[in-house]
Amino acid sequence: MNDSTKPKTPFVTPGLIAVFLFTACYMAVAFITSMNLKNTEFLFYFIVMCILIAAVSFIHLKVRLHILALWGLSIWGLSHMAGGLMTIPDSWPINGETHVLYNWWIIPGRLKYDQIVHAYGFGLVTWICWLSLKGAFSSRGIELKPTFGLLVLCAAGGMGFGAMNEVVEFIATLAIPGTNVGGYINTGWDLISNLAGCTSSAILIYLFNSRTVEK
Repeated sequence: MNDSTKPKTPFVTPGLIAVFLFTACYMAVAFITSMNLKNTEFLFYFIVMCILIAAVSFIHLKVRLHILALWGLSIWGLSHMAGGLMTIPDSWPINGETHVLYNWWIIPGRLKYDQIVHAYGFGLVTWICWLSLKGAFSSRGIELKPTFGLLVLCAAGGMGFGAMNEVVEFIATLAIPGTNVGGYINTGWDLISNLAGCTSSAILIYLFNSRTVEK
């Protein structure tokens, strides 16, 4: 039986239900918190998150994403919601005016919480680009290997989605006064963090595949 005739795994599985319930719980908390704080910025991001959840559901319907990818996306969403809504102690170093996770200097002047979230998230998107590409070809009976060209394409896809994220943040600054998005330097570091995450993800995909082939 080739890949084109293999039955797909069910769309709704216990693992998917667990991810959905976990995501729904923190989204509900984020919505209530945003309403209580009258934080219009994160009400805007809440809507964006709902759109992204619908998009991921559609992709999963088509290619059946790995359960670890789904959990990874859910945790990324949690880290984003917590980043803008969870306060940190006044004694912690920040880059900005508000003491929230997104402004926290984990290593003062070197590494921010925000940068880790960007690298992790768009590295994950690069992996999902690979899974989607591989799944699309597999459904047609073609087994892909992570060649240099395909991995560059997937990393470019991750970078493209990262750039789209910056567009969404720019729209937020135009529509909502007093956002915590940051300026041009912050955008530059966001893009560098995205590049680091996408490149690392592509390397890990290649190494994991090489190790699997050797076995």
